[in-house]
Amino acid sequence: MSTHLDRFSSATSLITGFVLCIALSNGIIATSDKPNIIIIMADDLGFDDVSFRGSNNFLTPNIDALAYSGVILNNLYVAPMCTPSRAAFLTGKYPINTGMQHYVIVNDQPWGLPLNETTMAEIFQENGYRTSLLGKWHLGFSQRNFTPTQRGFDRHFGYLGAYVDYYTQSYEQQNRGYNGHDFRDNLKSNHDQVGRYITDVLTDAAVKEIEDHGSKNCSQPLFLLLNHLAPHAANDDNPMQAPAEEVSRFKYIGNKTHRYYAAMVSKLDQSVGSVIDALARQEMLQNSIVLFLSDNGGPTQGQHSTTASNYPLRGQKDSPWEGALRSSAAIWSTEFERLGSVWKQQIYIGDLLPTLAAGAGISPDPALHLDGLNLWSALKYGYESVEREMVHVIDEDVAMPHLSYTRGKWKVISGTTKQGLYDGWLGHRETSEVDPRAAEYEELVRNTSVWRQLQQVSFGERNISELREQASIECPDTATGVRPCLPLEAPCLFDIEADPCERSNLYAEYKNSTTFLDLWARIQQFAKQAHPPNNKPGDPDCDPRLYHNEWTWWQDEMASCSGTIGGLKVFTLLVVFILTTSQAVYSLNSNLYVGKMLN
Repeated sequence: MSTHLDRFSSATSLITGFVLCIALSNGIIATSDKPNIIIIMADDLGFDDVSFRGSNNFLTPNIDALAYSGVILNNLYVAPMCTPSRAAFLTGKYPINTGMQHYVIVNDQPWGLPLNETTMAEIFQENGYRTSLLGKWHLGFSQRNFTPTQRGFDRHFGYLGAYVDYYTQSYEQQNRGYNGHDFRDNLKSNHDQVGRYITDVLTDAAVKEIEDHGSKNCSQPLFLLLNHLAPHAANDDNPMQAPAEEVSRFKYIGNKTHRYYAAMVSKLDQSVGSVIDALARQEMLQNSIVLFLSDNGGPTQGQHSTTASNYPLRGQKDSPWEGALRSSAAIWSTEFERLGSVWKQQIYIGDLLPTLAAGAGISPDPALHLDGLNLWSALKYGYESVEREMVHVIDEDVAMPHLSYTRGKWKVISGTTKQGLYDGWLGHRETSEVDPRAAEYEELVRNTSVWRQLQQVSFGERNISELREQASIECPDTATGVRPCLPLEAPCLFDIEADPCERSNLYAEYKNSTTFLDLWARIQQFAKQAHPPNNKPGDPDCDPRLYHNEWTWWQDEMASCSGTIGGLKVFTLLVVFILTTSQAVYSLNSNLYVGKMLN
């Protein structure tokens, strides 16, 4: 299957590499002074599920060591769900300006990030970088042109859809009866790692990528995006997965689901340590920018819930509240003048493209019309004075329209998701079940290899207790008291600086003021200019049974092999019908699983 595509991809890669090596050897592309860009993105990690925020329920010493050694991004805002967030990250644009604002791409849906959009990978690739994506894509794969190696990545090793099983690498869409394998090495389906824990698989791939790059002593810099599955839930029949020996380390946690979640986050934390160690061994740390973040807040309850905690913030993933929108993140570079600090400047995930580009001496083409701001100088020198405007979401979905918008300290919410079911303060900080290592927390962090490696290239005193306290979010009693917000009845207005937990709705007080009316007019302007959502309904031609039980770019396969696939489709559906009918006859008790904002 897809042999002609695989051959084409391999040939293209060889030619590209040959031309690039000639260019480098002749000095055509001067890249030796450009930093390596290493990005580690967690999936659905709760805001309070890194221990540098203050929780002792389970510890993340490697992530914490990176955070305390670098700069904690205390106000990094992301989109509320996977696909919109990753689209904003890679394009530097608000999802409403690329049509990626509504929900996520489900595996059977034939749409993706528009092909006329330029990605961060393409920009870095065009400026001499080797670009590698390990792990999750989730920006479309119904056509081959949607996939990573066609969007600026020299290498993709991972999965194309929303998530997979941590061991079998399969994705099951139960409401449609689809189940197929989803893991590739570039364009070729790869089964070599089936049975291994996927966090380890991706970590090993990242280490190998770094070692291969470093061993060549190549002047070409590396852009590495490690998009982990962890700690996102797996398929619905077995959502929480981690190695037994890792789970056993958290036996003090009574709730089984939460115990597995702690183990999943722990494996993620170990991955961060392995990546830093690999960079150090190859002497690449000195000239690297290392960023850790989560794509959105964690799901505490409901679909794909994992017991993730966004404490003390309101809401969770797929909501307009801070619990969906704030990411626990940290960045490290020897270029920063205030290493070992908590940066309180508001920064949007779409700012990371121009900001990281500036750190690499790259100026994106103004014709791209990015929404993201270049905050490199502010980050480098520790300035916190830029007033940031952020369109978190404007979704005019007929069933559940909602918006969330921030400018400076003011935040407007109107409408919500899931009829407001997850609008409360869902996460909590567990104090009765404490990680046994918490008693020696600072020593634990300082004994990590991450701490030692970073200290070797950026030595400096770090007051861990003070940094941890600064990174903690408190919900102070507001001067106005608690004023309920009912976003399905009227807009809500919050002073997010004084009230980060969104407890005091100021709309009644400000609704006729210039402050609110200016904000509302700006929202109306964004809504009027929004790109229509790209979403398309599911396509039964995606069924993995038609493609050797693989999730693939079915629209291309259908076009190139319409006769064969069409016959196979009819035969497959006939077999399914016969088996289903036989089952119904055999047992009468068998069950067939079948599967509002701006006024």
